[in-house]
Amino acid sequence: MHLSDLWFIAIAVLWAGYFVLEGFDFGVGILLPVIGRDDGERRILINTIGPVWDGNEVWLLTAGGATFAAFPNWYATMFSAFYLPLLLVLVALIIRGVAFEFRGKHPEARWRRNWDAAIFLGSLLPALLWGVAFGNVLRGIELDAAHVYVGSFFDLLNPYALLGGLATLALFTLHGAVFLALRTTGTLRDRANAIARPVGIAAIAIGGGFLAWTELSYRSGHAGTGLASVLLAILAAAALAGSVLANRAGREGYAFAANALAIAGVTGALFTALYPDVLRSSLSAAWTLTTANSSSTAQTLAVMTVVAGIFLPLVLAYQAWTYWIFRKRLASPPAPAGGPPQASGEPAPVGPGEPAPVGPGGPA
Repeated sequence: MHLSDLWFIAIAVLWAGYFVLEGFDFGVGILLPVIGRDDGERRILINTIGPVWDGNEVWLLTAGGATFAAFPNWYATMFSAFYLPLLLVLVALIIRGVAFEFRGKHPEARWRRNWDAAIFLGSLLPALLWGVAFGNVLRGIELDAAHVYVGSFFDLLNPYALLGGLATLALFTLHGAVFLALRTTGTLRDRANAIARPVGIAAIAIGGGFLAWTELSYRSGHAGTGLASVLLAILAAAALAGSVLANRAGREGYAFAANALAIAGVTGALFTALYPDVLRSSLSAAWTLTTANSSSTAQTLAVMTVVAGIFLPLVLAYQAWTYWIFRKRLASPPAPAGGPPQASGEPAPVGPGEPAPVGPGGPA
């Protein structure tokens, strides 16, 4: 195995980690106006991801940085071709982050509703556009001999890529629902479990269709990875079905773990279907970027491998510790006697013996 192949695998793992972790963040944001019926309930939903959402986004930065360092030609061509979609994703992520910080700064209902809408849109757009982007990477885009994109933005909105966008949207929404069922109690937990059932069926139908289309039309002819892509797609479909069944049986931990496995399996199936290409040209196969013609020098990849081997375990240990500390369920805020539910900027009440939830920049 060449170091370029190793870093292709590493980038695939980073994207899988990003989609698994940031996926439930997106799902919580998408479901915020559906499951949260008042300000107190929406504050609880946001607090479930408050301590971890910004750490989850580090996986995206690392995936982008690794692509830039290991495959500079891939990075330059892809970010130029997908400039507008990626700009929309970046703006959505910025607005969502600002909304997390600012929604609790004033108690006015209109102020908080506006920021809640920003969280919803800032979660919905990336969940959709990431699938569109990866669909185009597999299908191929209009690259010329100089690896310059000569198509338009609307060429990216083809049926296969749009189906990929709907697939990631459904998967992340389901991921958010099973995560909320695992992290909340009472009415919020019941609503999350209830909405996970129809969303799960939609995810199976749309995600299964997208994987089938990928394997039939866009799977690489590489002997080893072609078979691996099929096996990973089957694993993802089975895990997704298992998540829906576990949810129906009330096994929330198993449902979340199975859906995480499904998202990781889908990501692995897409990357193995792509290999050894990294960005396909729909104009000529000779103009396709591969791991061989887009990678950095062997010396650069060797240095990157050493650095990653030293620091990656430390980062993973820290993030695992963060999730362990904030593993408790969050209870719905009780309504004060003779008055409406609490709607101040104070931390939401929690169950007996549980730590008070903390928002991204303090209490929401």
